[in-house]
Amino acid sequence: MLLTLSTTHRPATDLGFLLHKHPDRAQQASLSFGTAHLFYPEANEQRCTFALLLEVDPVALVRGRGGAEAGPLDQYVNDRPYVGSSFLSVALSRTLGTALGGRCPHRPDLAADLPLEARIVPLSCRGGGDIVRRLFEPLGYAVGAEPLPLDPIHPEWGPGCLHAVTLTGHCRLANLLTHLTVLIPVLDDGKHYYVGDDEVEKLLRRGEGWLARHPERDLIARRYLRHQHGLAEAALRQLEAEEVVGAESAEEDGEAGLERPIRLNDLRLDAVMAELEACGASSVIDLGCGEGRLLQRLAALGQFTSIVGVDVSPAALERASRRLGLPPAPRPGSRVKLLQGALTYRDHRLAGFDAAAVVEVVEHIDPQRLPAFEEAVFRVARPGTVVLTTPNRDYNSRFATLAAGTMRHSDHRFEWSRAEFRAWAEDVSSRCGYTVRIKPVGEPDPELGAPTQMGVFTRCD
Repeated sequence: MLLTLSTTHRPATDLGFLLHKHPDRAQQASLSFGTAHLFYPEANEQRCTFALLLEVDPVALVRGRGGAEAGPLDQYVNDRPYVGSSFLSVALSRTLGTALGGRCPHRPDLAADLPLEARIVPLSCRGGGDIVRRLFEPLGYAVGAEPLPLDPIHPEWGPGCLHAVTLTGHCRLANLLTHLTVLIPVLDDGKHYYVGDDEVEKLLRRGEGWLARHPERDLIARRYLRHQHGLAEAALRQLEAEEVVGAESAEEDGEAGLERPIRLNDLRLDAVMAELEACGASSVIDLGCGEGRLLQRLAALGQFTSIVGVDVSPAALERASRRLGLPPAPRPGSRVKLLQGALTYRDHRLAGFDAAAVVEVVEHIDPQRLPAFEEAVFRVARPGTVVLTTPNRDYNSRFATLAAGTMRHSDHRFEWSRAEFRAWAEDVSSRCGYTVRIKPVGEPDPELGAPTQMGVFTRCD
């Protein structure tokens, strides 16, 4: 199986500093199950590619095993020596451990976001190309997953579970390697070694900073821990606790604390509620509902007969459920419902509503995923009215405690100026069949505008 890592960073050969592997040298590493060959098929200033070719010894796989886990034939007739699986994940950890840790003492400036591409051929994907996208797209990667034929000699047999997978993104190399070591065995839905309590610790360590808020974290935990219920539950409990602590800390110390003196959150919700009432909606969906503050206001008005909150975070939905006093199991015909879902995926459960609210959500989406968000909201869900709010970057200099050039929240992927937001809103409206009104929220500054900007999108048909 072959893994390649490429960059177009200038000079591209700087990749060698990050990987701690010189571009002019080919190396080998002996592993208990085979040999890893490490080399650079191309290395110039414009583009540099590192390759890890893993040669698995099929005899080493069965040496010393009594066949208790499988029949005698399974030991010799299987795809394990030829496909990307937990063997590749282990090889990455053993051969690129320093790069995986993000250490680059000779060139610390390189331990930053770079244009990177990873390609794995063939990769075992139990669930097809869709599961590759579900796992990697929320992490900000553009994903290509080309199915490979089950047998090239017999194409009429159709594709199997093997894919040629390409991931591209602008990220830290250490993050990309971490995501690969965790998610390769998740895609394969298997491991070649014993899984115990230490694997829970490894998952939590490598998932720090991203796994707790991943929309597929339950699937990741179950598959990574080989469907051992007790281990998976232990990991998920710790991930949920991490997410709750992170959310509470962010709310106290981040954007909410920054904006509290001007009551901006209350002003935002007031403005959104006024627009939802004015458009005459009776069914409303709150996309990215968080802890349910807007849902609580909606539920207090009889005008809204169907109210649904959607969030990617199970912990946030649990807090919203407690805030709203909802029963553990939703009753048929309930006026208020909660759904787990990501706003960058087509989800037909979100369709058919009179109006949608998207309050301080869009800035948490990676810019390269905005087209997917636009597709999911304005083409698939397609409510009659969309009320969307987002920070006005121009106003940030008026926050005395906010350092110059920084954003209001550590999880913001971007913050639009007034001109950038207007350009985006008008472009989305023209392409998706809406009109838009841009409105200020909060006391406007004569030079910098209001602290929050709101777009009210109305469907033309």
